Amino acid sequence: MNRRFFTALIITLFFCSTQTLAHEEKQDNSWWWEDSWWNKGVITTPQNHALDITTGSYERNGVDIPFTVIRPDDKNKYPAVLFQHGRRGLDELVKRHAKRLAARGFVVLAPDIYGAHFMGTHPIEHDYELEKDVNAAVDVLMARKDISTNKACIYSHTRGGYYSLKIATTFKRQEKELACYVSYYPHLQDPNAPEPLQVYGYAPEINDLTIPTLVFIGDEEQYQRRRIIETSIKVLQDKGRDARLIIYPGVGRGFDFRPERVRTFADDLASKDAIQRAAAFIRKNLAAHTVTNH
Repeated sequence: MNRRFFTALIITLFFCSTQTLAHEEKQDNSWWWEDSWWNKGVITTPQNHALDITTGSYERNGVDIPFTVIRPDDKNKYPAVLFQHGRRGLDELVKRHAKRLAARGFVVLAPDIYGAHFMGTHPIEHDYELEKDVNAAVDVLMARKDISTNKACIYSHTRGGYYSLKIATTFKRQEKELACYVSYYPHLQDPNAPEPLQVYGYAPEINDLTIPTLVFIGDEEQYQRRRIIETSIKVLQDKGRDARLIIYPGVGRGFDFRPERVRTFADDLASKDAIQRAAAFIRKNLAAHTVTNH
């Protein structure tokens, strides 16, 4: 009799405690929930623009850095975005991502820092001198007459995320020209750091990142990258910074530019959702920096 009573009591207490825990840990879905969709079936329509693509170059330390500018094909001014490629370089697949961003209504400047130095794709070692090439691109972007903002957002993927982090913090652009940081599965550690730090550490510059931050990864991201990214976002959140990590199920690294022969339906769903969330995030953070005469 006593055994049955205590067994029932333990089960009851366990059930109550799990119910309480579930209530206490209820997720905040306000950042994605839309009453208009749930109650009225309204789907938000993204901005879509035909594109104009031009090329040019700027000089730094005697080297010409080629760049591509992609923007809506009209005479209007649009918010400024610096697009920084990663280890793959600025090839046609990566440029398509920049096009998808510009088509949402932005002036996107994408420097080709590997092409400037005749480097091959996927370099292993990180050349700190190239960070200065990216830093100079900020000035080139902000000097344009077709942008509508006096600040820009910096947008990247893979190792471009590390370049972007350094530009925001080490080069102190977040205190002047940059209003937000967006990156797809960024490398948030010094690529030249020893192996233990590549797995268990994160770039110390993360502690200094103060601008709003949005990062996308797939649930099947490489372990050593995912661990650093998740740790970095938690560090920012613990400091009270505006930082969010969005994780897409069923996809891994490269979901935004994987070619058709290996592309999956899940890749496409993640890409379309991410580009729209990134666009909304950028517009929100650049809204206060719109200027009428630039």
